[in-house]
Amino acid sequence: MAKRKRDYYTVLGVARDASEPDLKRAFRELARQHHPDVNPADGGERFREINEAYAVLSDKDARARYDRWGHADDSSSGFGAVVDAAQDMINDVLRRRRGKQRGGDVRYTLELTFEEAAFGASKTIEVPDATTARMRQVTVVIAPGATTGTEKILRGEGERGKGGAAAGDLRVIVRVAEHAGFRREGFDVRSEATVSFAQAALGAVLDVATLDGAVKMRIPEGTQPGRVFRIRGRGVPQAAGKQAPRGDHLVSVQVAVPTELTARQRELIEELARASGESRESAMPERKRLLDRVRSLLDD
Repeated sequence: MAKRKRDYYTVLGVARDASEPDLKRAFRELARQHHPDVNPADGGERFREINEAYAVLSDKDARARYDRWGHADDSSSGFGAVVDAAQDMINDVLRRRRGKQRGGDVRYTLELTFEEAAFGASKTIEVPDATTARMRQVTVVIAPGATTGTEKILRGEGERGKGGAAAGDLRVIVRVAEHAGFRREGFDVRSEATVSFAQAALGAVLDVATLDGAVKMRIPEGTQPGRVFRIRGRGVPQAAGKQAPRGDHLVSVQVAVPTELTARQRELIEELARASGESRESAMPERKRLLDRVRSLLDD
């Protein structure tokens, strides 16, 4: 006895009022799951059943006849030829897909100076062309504010795909060189300025290097070592464009203490110490004075 055919709507897992897109979506999903190359267990019987159901239900007139009369004889209806044609089409699509292979991604480390990373840069780099074994040039635009580890992805600029498949991507990784005098904290830039004892005591106007070149910065009299001054708007841009907001430049002031004094310099400093109520001995830390007494007793 011939095996009784299952209801076509049941085969595709759709309702009897399913729309054409619903039928197509169900057919594609089931065809992928039960194609003989993927699921050879039943010899392709399930795949043929799915194709047959879709061939009937996707044809407006054939579906109307099926809804009215149920299953027709395959030999008289001509459905078998339609099913075979649909199966050939699916097989061809799957063969083409298996022959395609997306191109691999290419990774490139881009070295930038501190200033280039801060303000952004356009760089022309050379990457290998895997197909021709030659180098090709690619322009990479880095936005302002880049830091080490920033990644720029250029879609389709990697290795070429096979069989007409899409090319891979070019993944550019930024590495920022260290600066001799600057370091970043977010969008702020930090640096140090060394002043003399007289400048710290009396105040001064300094030439301070920034990303925009040297600027004048005034320090007041009595400036203490380590004090930080802020130059607003001289840090790293937070976006592209001249009007984009920027961080600040922070300057830490250090006081240089002379290691050798002339007689006149020593005289003036001692005079300053006396005027301040200090003496050389009182200016020394208590620990040092104690050590000096111990050494004196040992020498005696």
